[in-house]
Amino acid sequence: MPNLSRTLPPHPSRTRTARTRALLAVTAATAVLAALAACGTEGGDRRDEALGTERAPRPAEPKKIHGLPGMPPVLDPKDVYAADRPNKLSPVVKDFPSRVYVPNTNSNTVSVIDPTTYEVIDTIPVGVQPQHVVPSWDMKTLWVNNNRGHTLTPIDPKTGEAGKPVKVHDPYNLYFTPNGRYAVVMASMDRELVFRDPHTMERKKTVPVSCYGVNHADFSLDGRYFIVSCEFSGELLKVDTEKMKVVGQQKLPFKGAMPQDVKISPDGEKFYVADMMADGMWVLDGDTFGKPRLLPTGKGCHGLYVGRNSREMYVSNRGEGTVSVFDFPKNKLTKKWRLPDGGSPDMGGVSADGHTLWLSGRYDSEVYAIDTRTGVQVARIPVGGGPHGLAVYPQPGRYSLGHTGIFR
Repeated sequence: MPNLSRTLPPHPSRTRTARTRALLAVTAATAVLAALAACGTEGGDRRDEALGTERAPRPAEPKKIHGLPGMPPVLDPKDVYAADRPNKLSPVVKDFPSRVYVPNTNSNTVSVIDPTTYEVIDTIPVGVQPQHVVPSWDMKTLWVNNNRGHTLTPIDPKTGEAGKPVKVHDPYNLYFTPNGRYAVVMASMDRELVFRDPHTMERKKTVPVSCYGVNHADFSLDGRYFIVSCEFSGELLKVDTEKMKVVGQQKLPFKGAMPQDVKISPDGEKFYVADMMADGMWVLDGDTFGKPRLLPTGKGCHGLYVGRNSREMYVSNRGEGTVSVFDFPKNKLTKKWRLPDGGSPDMGGVSADGHTLWLSGRYDSEVYAIDTRTGVQVARIPVGGGPHGLAVYPQPGRYSLGHTGIFR
């Protein structure tokens, strides 16, 4: 009997079942791919993985900075000092003569130095106990802080002429909010932060503080808060800029701490606070305002100045006549420059081209000019008694946050 199973056609029900299964499989696969495509990036990645293909990594989204209302936009979220490049002068100041203004606390004068000749070319009488020379937010005026004279003396940096003093009580130091809306007077002995009109200096709001000796500060990357050092009680404050309110306070973990200058890191992630009794810098996360750690630099650590390349910061050690150099990318001290005849390097600033660090000699009635490329002292200039917060002017930047020149 012949084998009929090889010649008989397949059973109709079996054929339909196979076709149905094939159609269902195709439909299901199509639905899965469509769902993955609709899920955006994550779905796309899964689809690529399922199909055995690779997708090129997407570039990281630039960090969005929601700055203080009215503040100029942040140029580079990775570099607070992006506007401070060598000789990048604002049109506002580009025609101003290059000068170094030195407030002589004990002489009640300001010595004016020509940085090309290293000579004092003028001496301006001011009020009692001038502490710092501070560029205004709009960079058109230099304000001399006559601490015990209770006045601010305006100097026109274009002409070098001093104007009529403005009455302001206890102006030890002076800052400006990043939006230019207020001047902030560090009233050290009054134990106040006083928010004033940045032009007339009319008092707008007084913020009493419980610490002693408010003196230096710097602002966060977004300008929404600033960190303040309290010299005589060894404390730090965190202040909400817009609310004009102290939102944090802590005692430094060192007996007899005496915090001084404050600077933010280029990436905006850390604050550095010089401490002349702890002989180093405190390193602090400003956002969390957590416990800081101490980085030893030298005896009498006092002033902090960022170089024009945003890579290095110069740290004046007033008690030993040295300058330490901190490398931001390496996160460590890399050099120490020693003044050849000793001295008391205090406060100052960096020249517009970035080649010279200018510092007052607080206890030696002199000013030091140091080559930032070699660490060599290139000049030592006699000035009045007790030179303190000198200002190098003009400097690069779009606007000033105050002190001896913090520019953004």
